[in-house]
Amino acid sequence: MDNNFEKVKSYLLDLEYSIIKEDEANGIFVISNKDGITNMIIAIADPILILEQQLFTIKNDSADIYKQLLQKNRDIVHGAFAIDEKNNVLFRDTLQVENLDLNELEGSINSLSLLLSEYLDKILEFSK
Repeated sequence: MDNNFEKVKSYLLDLEYSIIKEDEANGIFVISNKDGITNMIIAIADPILILEQQLFTIKNDSADIYKQLLQKNRDIVHGAFAIDEKNNVLFRDTLQVENLDLNELEGSINSLSLLLSEYLDKILEFSK
């Protein structure tokens, strides 16, 4: 895992993300940037790399919210919306770590930035 940890760290630094926290023993990074990525968790769970960004918590359960999130999943270039057991809506993507390259990691994170730029008003509406 050490080699994969260093590879991912190198890519994150090359892409100029701020590494807020890193835990090499557990293969975890927490990153942020100026494009709306805040406290994104990147975890190496060999053989995959998991990217997760909490977006909001659903306070008022509504079939319509879930339906709209599922419909929007179709438009997301990389990754998808996911919901955890506490009704937190997350952006989540997984990549193969063995063959990971800089462009692939950048594409996954940029997918979230694009999603936020296109869908922020709806996300804010859902979070109320």
